[in-house]
Amino acid sequence: MLNGAVGNEGFIITCPEDCGNAPKKELLKKLLIAFAGMDTDFMNENFTDDIRLDDVGNQTVHGKDQVIETLHRMKQGKTAELHIHHLITHGSSGAANGILVLDSRESLAFCNVYRFSSGKAAKIKEITSYVISLPD
Repeated sequence: MLNGAVGNEGFIITCPEDCGNAPKKELLKKLLIAFAGMDTDFMNENFTDDIRLDDVGNQTVHGKDQVIETLHRMKQGKTAELHIHHLITHGSSGAANGILVLDSRESLAFCNVYRFSSGKAAKIKEITSYVISLPD
């Protein structure tokens, strides 16, 4: 996907060129795009059944359905832009940070830490999410 291009999702996506050079980095990139576009099918396919989401400072939820429902509530509005700054993976862990801009022009800075399930076709087993609303 080209930087600054509007994807099929209908919003602008920017990501460093080296973000897609490893399978787990590519999974995280696609997961961030799926979250920004609320692609629940992608999330269902790539979350373990017993996934845990820790929305730091707010709540912790367990299970695929509850996590997807919570992600829907966390994102108030339609995505206008997704700027991925870094994707890092090593072994069973990963992290991503960037800025999500909503159509209301509210900007949310995020940093997520992920834990992958074991195996070649790794899925997301845990997400620890830090989100801060940025001033205008």
